[in-house]
Order: sequence, then C-alpha cells, then structure tokens
Amino acid sequence: MIRYYKIGEPIETGSTVMSVPQEEMQLPGWQYDFDKKQISRGLSPDSVVYGLGETVRGMNKKGWLYVSNNTDDPVHTEGKHSLYASQNFILYADGDEKFGLFIDTPGKVCFDIGYTDMRQFSIGFEDMDAGLYLIEDESLPGIAKEFRRLTGHSYIPPKWAFGYGQSRWSYMNADEVRDVVKAYRENHMPLDMVYLDIDYMDHYKDFTVNEDAFPHFSEFVEEMKEEGIHLVPIIDAGVKIEKGYEVYEEGLEKGYFCKKEDGTELVAAVWPGKVHFPDFLNDEARKWFGDWYGVLLRQGIDGFWNDMNEPAIFYTEDHLGEVFRQIEDYKDKNLDIRSFFAFQDLVGSVANHPSDYKRFFHEYQGQRIRHDKVHNLYGYYMTRAAGEAFERLSPEKRILLFSRSSYAGMHRYGGVWTGDNCSWWSHLLLNIQQMPGLNMCGFLYSGADTGGFGDDCTEDLLLRWTAFSLFTPLFRNHSAQGTRRQEPYLYGSTEDFRNLLSIRYALLPYIYSEFMKAALEDGMYMMPLSFGYPQDQRARKVEDQLLVGESLMIAPVYVQNAAGRYVYLPEDMKMIRMRSPEDFEEEILQKGDHYIPAALNEVVFFLRPGHALPLAGAAETVDQIDYGTLRYITYRAEADSYELYNDNGVDRI
Repeated sequence: MIRYYKIGEPIETGSTVMSVPQEEMQLPGWQYDFDKKQISRGLSPDSVVYGLGETVRGMNKKGWLYVSNNTDDPVHTEGKHSLYASQNFILYADGDEKFGLFIDTPGKVCFDIGYTDMRQFSIGFEDMDAGLYLIEDESLPGIAKEFRRLTGHSYIPPKWAFGYGQSRWSYMNADEVRDVVKAYRENHMPLDMVYLDIDYMDHYKDFTVNEDAFPHFSEFVEEMKEEGIHLVPIIDAGVKIEKGYEVYEEGLEKGYFCKKEDGTELVAAVWPGKVHFPDFLNDEARKWFGDWYGVLLRQGIDGFWNDMNEPAIFYTEDHLGEVFRQIEDYKDKNLDIRSFFAFQDLVGSVANHPSDYKRFFHEYQGQRIRHDKVHNLYGYYMTRAAGEAFERLSPEKRILLFSRSSYAGMHRYGGVWTGDNCSWWSHLLLNIQQMPGLNMCGFLYSGADTGGFGDDCTEDLLLRWTAFSLFTPLFRNHSAQGTRRQEPYLYGSTEDFRNLLSIRYALLPYIYSEFMKAALEDGMYMMPLSFGYPQDQRARKVEDQLLVGESLMIAPVYVQNAAGRYVYLPEDMKMIRMRSPEDFEEEILQKGDHYIPAALNEVVFFLRPGHALPLAGAAETVDQIDYGTLRYITYRAEADSYELYNDNGVDRI
C-alpha cells in the first residue's frame, strides 16, 4: 500500500510516474517541526534503516548524517555526507514494524539517522516542500517492489553489456585500443567492451571524434565489432564554447543552455575549458541534446556513459573573478596559520562552489527555477535525454546507458556506476555495501570501477575485487590517468585473472536470468541477508554478505593479506569453491559460523537449499556463450526446478 503526504508545495518535476491518493493528515508516527524544517521519529537499538542508494558507510545507514546533494567528490571517505547521487528512499525495520519512505523533492535533504542523537531519526529540508510516499507491505522485498511500482520499471541493457569491460582515462588513439584488445585475445581473457574516455573527442567536445587519433571512426567501430568488442564512449554535461562547433552554435541559437538571472548564458568550465550547460529540464532542450547521440549511433556505437553531470564545475567565470580579486589582498601579507588556511580555502573554493549552483536557472514547463532548487535532478534529466532519444533513434534495439549522477526515477532510463572511487581495500567493501542500496532504489544495472579509479592498484586487490565484481551486472575495470596501469594481463597472475573472468562468463546465464526477472518483476538482484531471512536476527547484523538472485549467497574477501574470512550461514548451504569453470569443488556446510579459506585465485560462494545454478562453458564474449550445453549445480533441488530466463539480448522489451 502506498500513501502520499505533502509538505508545503513541492516542485513537480516528473520524477515519479504513479499517482496515489493524498492523505490529509501528517505522516503518522513522525513529529513535524516547521521552525527547524524537519520531521523526526525515534530510533531503537534494534532498528535497521536500509536504502539511500549510493552512499558511504554500511548497508544499515544508522549512525551517520547523509545529505542528498549530488556532489563531484572523488574521495569517498567515511566522513563524507554526499556523493554523486540522491536516492531518497529508505526502508525501516524494527521488530514487526516495517515501512518504506520516499522523499520526493529535487532540493537538498538531510537524513540524520542517529547522528545527532542515537535515539532519533530526523529528515531536514531546505524549503519544507516535499512529497512523502509512505510504502507498507508485509516484507522488506515487498516494500521495495511497491516503490518500483511507484517510480517505474528498471532499465534493461543489451545482454552483451553483462560481459566484462576494460577502461582507462585514457586510451589515446585507435592503435592503443587495438593493442588492449589484442592483449586480451592473445591471453584468452574474456572481453566484450572497451570504454573510450574523454580523449577520443576532438578537444573534449561532445559528439565529436578526434580524427587524428581515431581516423575513419565508423570503420574502426566495425573493426572492433568483428573482434567481438563494443566501444562505449563517454558523454559529458558541458558543451564547449567554440565558434563553428555545431552543438554549441545550435544550442546558443535556440536558447537551450542554462541562463543566469540577467538572461545571459552561464559560463562555467570543465574538461574543454569554458562551457555552457544544456537545460535538461527544458523539454525541447532535452530532446535536442538527446538527438545528438544519433551522431555516434549512426557510426555504429551502441553504448554510452554519461559523466560530470552533477553538474561538476571546475569554475564559473563569476566566482573565478571573485577569487582573483580576493587573492590581491594576500599578496603582501605575512601568512600566519589562520591567514594561510584562509588563503588555501579561498583557492580551493574555485571548484564546485555552492554559490555557483545559485547563479543559473532552468525553464520547466513555463516555470523559471533556480538550479539549486532542482540540483539533484540534473544528471537524471541528462540521462533521460539520452534514454528518450534512444527510444526514437533505436526503437527496436537496446542501447547501453549508465550515468555517474542520478536521482530516484532515473533507473527507468539507465544504470549507474559509483563514480571515481580509489584503489583502496575499504572501497572494495564500500562497493559491496552500496549494491543492495542501489538495487532497493531500482538501479539494478550498477557496479563500481573494479580495482579502483584513483591511486595504484595492487595485484591482490584487483584479484579480490574481480572476484566480487564478477557478480555485479556492470563489470568494468577502470583507472585514472597517472595511476598504475591495471589491465589484468599486465600483472603476473595472468592465468588466475583469465580463470576469474571465465567464471563470470560461466555464471552469466544465471546473472542475466536473475537480473531480467528482477527487472521485469520489480524485484531486486542483490539483497542484504535479512531480505531472504527476515526472522533471523543475526542476518540483520551482517554487513558484508549478499544474496545474489534467488540461488546464491556471496561473502567476498575484502581485507589485504587475508587468506579467507568468517562467514555466517543462515541455513545449511552448499559451498562452491571455483578456480575456473571446469575446476571447482562442492561441500555441504551446516547453518552457523564458519571460517572459509579463500585463495587469491578462486571464488567461493554458496548455493541455497532448494535451488539450482546453471553454468555455461568457456567463452571469450557473451555471444559465444552456448546455452545448449548448460550444466547445473543443485542442492536439494532438480535442475529443471530453475526457471531460466533467456532472450536474444538485443530487442527492446
């Protein structure tokens, strides 16, 4: 059951798609404080709060302050309050009481879940103008399903997008991409995608190709497809200001860029230097920008990733001028401890300054809205622009699409990756803990940069991270310019990496089947243990194990130099220790706690009783997987008890 409550006059921005009756009373069980602009309720020691999608810390969100304010911040440490996304949906459980709550407002929201007071859960607003959807069901999975009924079905990518992808900022030219593909093929490592970061463009201009580095681009795209490789280019939010650049000229002529209060276009800067931001909340501008993806579609591209769409701002002309003027005051100063840090803060304020998000406006259905009031929607509407365009430009064929920034409801148009993480063991754990929160919010096609984007990845970290990521729908290895190269064939454990990647392809019939069933039935693909074992109080406390689909439980190793880990089994299970698709062992383990050894070259996971697991044979691309020779591992079940979903992986559903 879903009930709607309103605080003030919320901005209607089309993020939800289902209309429900409005309740006249206030949200039951919550106290309203209009002076503090917050609502609150109590928290008990046994209560659990799930959700909020892509955030720091554990699966249970108790104990911290989370701020929905989409932020370009690559340093995802525990002390941060905001990341790239705002997914304002929580699931609350305390004994027999359970409910979901969706806070539908595009502005900043603060979720103080036992941070200020361990016994208090408060939700604060900037303007006290939100729609509140109270969702009730007998089970936590049922609440998540009801939320998806409210906000819509999850995006479905093509089947090849469940293969493994290699990325780096940047592969600088076509020959470098060829070398990467050649190395994978010579080492018989599976690979379906190579991602093109910003340097494939002509001077970082959207929908262009650097013809010197990537000559005859459409022919190169076709050459890669003959190798079984899909090229997936990046698209950024900022449009370069450059005379003669058609996207800029057309957007300027038609008034499709965000404007300041005086009616002039905001001048900001990202990769190409000075840019304008398309006004994605404007229906006509959104269609215009979306149609530009057709330039690359017509050259054979069938996948994209949207980036820098919080939007990230290196600087605006306005604030940069303010900073330069203030710097003059420091020229002849003796910088003591206070003035030095003040100067440092001044210079550091250039990027993503809060004042910059108040300098420009959107046109939304006849309304003029200041950006900070709808800030969290920007990346969502950019991805919506692409998703709606693909329905027009590629009506029969699925196109891969995912984004860095998002808001609840964007899951209808594309997936997400969790942004610029680092090659830290703590970020492997963070990846594990973010996945169920993203699934609860409808973002089924999701994953992190395997191995970490920033810093230098070690061989053992990449092996452990690969062993986890082979279960996530979005599976790509991505690293930053200036860091250690982390293509797996560059490490000494070539055979081990080949075997781990081969396990992904052996499991892919199951992964795809479970993903599709979750997408089509508004379910979840990755879940906390408590979703499958609601009466098990111990399961609620487990923060580092996941249910994957209906059959599997995983317990990844995420500690440096660990030779294994302790695992809690809520019931008897069959442990599968797999070193390759052909080399694995099975063992029945009893309910309870177990120390499980796990070498770097193996994946250990668990089959639940009454279930079966389909396995494919060796393949180096998704298209090579032979569904006609599937074999099954079972535990207290027959092979034919498993409902396998399969399709051609291309046609829209």
